[in-house]
Amino acid sequence: MDLVSLLEAALLGVVEGLTEFLPVSSTGHLLLLGHFLGFESTGKTFEVLIQLGAIIAILAVYAARLTHVAVRLPSDPTARRFVLGVLIAFLPAAIVGATLHGFIKSVLFESPATVCVALILGGLVLLWVDLRHQPQTVTVRADDGSPRGWTSETTPDVAYDDAMRFPLGMCLVIGLFQCFALVPGVSRSGSTIVGALLLGASKRAAAEFSFFLAMPTMAGAFAYDLYKNRDLLSMDDMALVAVGFVCAFLTALLVVRFVLDFISRHGFAPFAWWRMIVGAAGLAGLLVYG
Repeated sequence: MDLVSLLEAALLGVVEGLTEFLPVSSTGHLLLLGHFLGFESTGKTFEVLIQLGAIIAILAVYAARLTHVAVRLPSDPTARRFVLGVLIAFLPAAIVGATLHGFIKSVLFESPATVCVALILGGLVLLWVDLRHQPQTVTVRADDGSPRGWTSETTPDVAYDDAMRFPLGMCLVIGLFQCFALVPGVSRSGSTIVGALLLGASKRAAAEFSFFLAMPTMAGAFAYDLYKNRDLLSMDDMALVAVGFVCAFLTALLVVRFVLDFISRHGFAPFAWWRMIVGAAGLAGLLVYG
């Protein structure tokens, strides 16, 4: 292990923290950046294990709310339904991911072109869904009957504006959407956000439920991948993971604190365009450099 490897691990950790909770695919960014840097991790485990930093960051930001939910569990049906909903949403990807773990790591993780295509297609879907949820300006006849009319804004119907009150059936469907994210480049947060928006959630509630769902999903992926590769990892690997972990934690801490307000103001279109630009640039790079 040399200084260059440590710097690459730090850079990848920063990218993980910046992208994990955005609908842009942190894994896709890590795989593409690692490919062009020539960074190789044992069994592609580094990309999964540094997610622990992002997990701890979101736990730190939501510690008060999670503690409040835990305290209310014995007496509050709403709290119990919320926890059950997150667990139900977690199960589909956990089952499919464990079943297809070998194929995902040995085939999909080794295909940068697949990542690029998934980034572009996911960006198009995210842009379409975001446009569906934009306020619409309509012109209606003025009250005095004159032909000039007047304009007003109408917003799409939002059935669910509280991420902690999603129905259990809705949680299951969001969990099924999360299975698409097993393809690197699709984005775990992107797929769950799209699912929630299509089911009638507000943009902020969709993003926040994606945060809550990230906790068991990422923790499960971390534990399972560590277990599967426990005999392959060396001390050098763990040192790189430790550097990536710290950088991911610090950057994710900033992102989680500010991203919900950004989404409330600007929606998901900026992330959709970013995905398409990165995917196109990645394909161009693969054509030029291989």
